[in-house]
Amino acid sequence: MRPARTTEVARATAGTSEAASVSVSARATTPGSAAPDGRVTCPVLRARSLTKSYQRGMWPRRRRLDVLRGVDLELCAGQVVGLVGENGSGKSTLMKILVGALDADGGSVEVSGRVGYCPQEPLLYERLTCDEHLGLFGVAYGMDPEAQSAAAESLYDTLGFARWRDIQVAELSGGTRAKLNLALALLADPDVLLLDEPYAGFDWDTYQRFWELTATRRAAGRSVLVVSHFVTDQERFDRLVEVRDGKALAQ
Repeated sequence: MRPARTTEVARATAGTSEAASVSVSARATTPGSAAPDGRVTCPVLRARSLTKSYQRGMWPRRRRLDVLRGVDLELCAGQVVGLVGENGSGKSTLMKILVGALDADGGSVEVSGRVGYCPQEPLLYERLTCDEHLGLFGVAYGMDPEAQSAAAESLYDTLGFARWRDIQVAELSGGTRAKLNLALALLADPDVLLLDEPYAGFDWDTYQRFWELTATRRAAGRSVLVVSHFVTDQERFDRLVEVRDGKALAQ
């Protein structure tokens, strides 16, 4: 049985562009170990026996494509885990199920705390500036104005794109869009951060900034799950999990 789940969604559309963030808060039905302050440390995210299939083709040649075939995954506080696999292996499908954007056919997901989600493709509102995006998402996250403003300033400084704060998304480069996409996921300081190919559009400086930020979050007891079709810096991860043949295999 799927655990109780509260999902907050901020969405704005214009033409073919869309801005969306999914934040999931849920109490784990089977809590993990706890720190002295009572915070659940392991697992903060647990997926059990997740399955997902799609129907392909037209009748009478219609067939079922099994994407996930019983995936098990756990993420503990203060861990940086890499989820790897070939293109089409089911990594993004798994990620969408974990954040509640897609229903699994079977299995369960348990989450403790707030989840931040950075999708592979930046889904942004072309007519809004960076400041307006962060303000909109701050409201969606239920943040008070002072906390939202302070968090936005910190992210501008950390990711290095403050000079673009008053520029509409339509005029931003792909790299700056990627920074804004990541900033929106980080704005509310989530306990669990799920990133789908987060650094695909980063230059070398931003790539280094990303890993410095990730290390800071790990030290603060936050958890990060990074989806990528390849990993070059294995030493930055506590663990690598490969999605292959619909299963999650520890490396």
